[in-house]
Amino acid sequence: MRVAVIPARGGSKRIPRKNIRPFGGKPMIAYAIDAAKASGAFDRVVVSTDDDEIAAIAERLGAQLPFRRPPELADDHTPTVPVIQHAIAECARLGWAVQWTCCIYPGVPLIDPADITNAWDLLQDRGGTGYSFPVAQFSSPIQRALRREESGKVEPIDPRHVATRTQDLEPAYFDAGQFYWASAETWQRGLAIHAHAHTIILPEWRVVDIDTPDDWTRAEALFRALA
Repeated sequence: MRVAVIPARGGSKRIPRKNIRPFGGKPMIAYAIDAAKASGAFDRVVVSTDDDEIAAIAERLGAQLPFRRPPELADDHTPTVPVIQHAIAECARLGWAVQWTCCIYPGVPLIDPADITNAWDLLQDRGGTGYSFPVAQFSSPIQRALRREESGKVEPIDPRHVATRTQDLEPAYFDAGQFYWASAETWQRGLAIHAHAHTIILPEWRVVDIDTPDDWTRAEALFRALA
């Protein structure tokens, strides 16, 4: 069985109620649920939450809520892997034979269902080991990054590359923060995601990480531009 797990806690502080705040005419979490369903990759789409309002909205959108996430796994510092481990264990208690799990974050309004299936195919091509997830290339060379003081003065973080041509610098990538595929066994072993990874590349303009109000505004602008 392949299960999508969408972790959506209720205690977002920088953007209150971020996971169900209206975005583009529907609750933010709807995009993750809709993409999981549209991908055709899953037998079940589950939302892991500690919040009754999120649970009610997610059920209305077609997700399953067969368990609640405990408070100790719903604070600001809880990493992803223990949350997915808990979800897999709860599914097992229900008698579900979960073999593969994809963690899909709830704040992904630009997610494309095809990326979910492409990452699944990549994981299978790599023998089903480790994780697969999307990355995007930094638009500017990270080797040219600057350190800025409060006075406004700047200096290169790595002075070795001040005079290096851009085309001679190695491209660098960042985690798109959309989803992670892995076998249930991989999740249960607690392997570090980035240390055991296979990746697909997304265009940078289709990746948004919504942590602040400014991020939200940028995401809305991109969403409208792509609509």
